[in-house]
Amino acid sequence: MLSYRHSFHAGNPADVIKHLVLIETISYLTKKDKPLEYIDTHSGVGVYRLATAEAQKTQEYLEGIAKLWQYQGDNDAIKRYVAKVKQFNQGELEIYPGSPMVADSLLRENDKRWLFELHPKDSESLKHNMAELSRRRKQTFVRKENGFKGVLGLLPPQAKRGCVLIDPPYEIKSDYEQVVKTVKKAVERFNSGTIMIWYPVVSRERIDAMEAGLIASGIRNIQLFELATQADTDEHGMTASGMIVINPPWTLKQTMDECLPELVSLLSSEGGFYRSEQLVEE
Repeated sequence: MLSYRHSFHAGNPADVIKHLVLIETISYLTKKDKPLEYIDTHSGVGVYRLATAEAQKTQEYLEGIAKLWQYQGDNDAIKRYVAKVKQFNQGELEIYPGSPMVADSLLRENDKRWLFELHPKDSESLKHNMAELSRRRKQTFVRKENGFKGVLGLLPPQAKRGCVLIDPPYEIKSDYEQVVKTVKKAVERFNSGTIMIWYPVVSRERIDAMEAGLIASGIRNIQLFELATQADTDEHGMTASGMIVINPPWTLKQTMDECLPELVSLLSSEGGFYRSEQLVEE
């Protein structure tokens, strides 16, 4: 099934927490001079114009980045996130950068970007957008492949340093189990790498099962960060989303502890909450 199109959802609260964590993680990893490889398993098209019919149909960005566009608070992580999105705009909020473009803007000349996208149309758009907008074209590799399989073929990376973003649409229920299986294999091949897993909370039961699978896997040093815009419900629809990070930067937990309460107050309705947890110790 390849019906999911992120263009309907770009800039929503799920993107806020995903890209805030991504920015903090890559910014930390690039402090060292040694090359880094970034792998994105489900890349989408790389960048989204919010005036398109898809974005306007749902207008989910109005509940996410739009509420932070004029942010006047004191939290540095939120400031960095908003500033990053503003780099792609000329004053007004018109463009939302996807994960590939956010990562590209933070990576350096000698860092590689591996971008997987299986959807035929989105894969072509990704190639076009990265060719047009990427600062490091020669180090960017777009592949029309299944990202779950593709990421394993790249590990361990030649650079011996790397970070992975696994963010499938979860339109297939088996994706939850596939994530755990893929992560276990990835850590076996590259146990020093940073792996970020994005997840949506549509069914809390599925997230509980995914967490339990990762905890039981034997993988060490796992943190979880979640932003809920409303209380869990049995009704259809996403109520929260989060990021599970393996081998996170040592600064990430404190950063999220400080910014998540404010994000809840800015983006959530009654019943909203956050989680910031060390699922497995180092």
